[in-house]
Amino acid sequence: MAVMVPNPLEQVYDRHAGALFAFLLNLTCSEPDTRDLLQELFLKLARKPGLLAKAQNERSFLYRTAHNLFIDHYRRKRSREDRHETASEEITLLFETPVENALDPVEIESALSQLPEDQRAVLHLKIWENYTFQQISEVLEISLNTAASRYRYALDKLREHLRPVYEQRND
Repeated sequence: MAVMVPNPLEQVYDRHAGALFAFLLNLTCSEPDTRDLLQELFLKLARKPGLLAKAQNERSFLYRTAHNLFIDHYRRKRSREDRHETASEEITLLFETPVENALDPVEIESALSQLPEDQRAVLHLKIWENYTFQQISEVLEISLNTAASRYRYALDKLREHLRPVYEQRND
């Protein structure tokens, strides 16, 4: 009986696909687009096997590559549609914090979808992946101060959008 040895790309997929899917879904707000981008990412790795071998941090490299693929995707999409139509696509709930007990998930999804893509990316990496601002700056190839300010702006915008809803609900 022959023992099947997993393909290295399969191992990478098994280790990281779930987290990459969540990251891309938060950016695209579209499950079909997320699946396409994830497929594109792994096709890129399959076509260039040495690409991942050069990475110092496998997970950070994959996030950076996924983010770059999203940016390319977004630019293509934006040329076909205006930004308002893109923001109105179906959104999947990913915001799992204690605030969800007080607010309807649709309200949270709506607030998240109104954030600019660059702020959603930072927010996702900080909240769901527990990345430091240093790690975020490396993954997204931005300065440490830019990562921190995008996070702060995202929280401010979420607070601004959700506070009236929260207060109305708790009156």
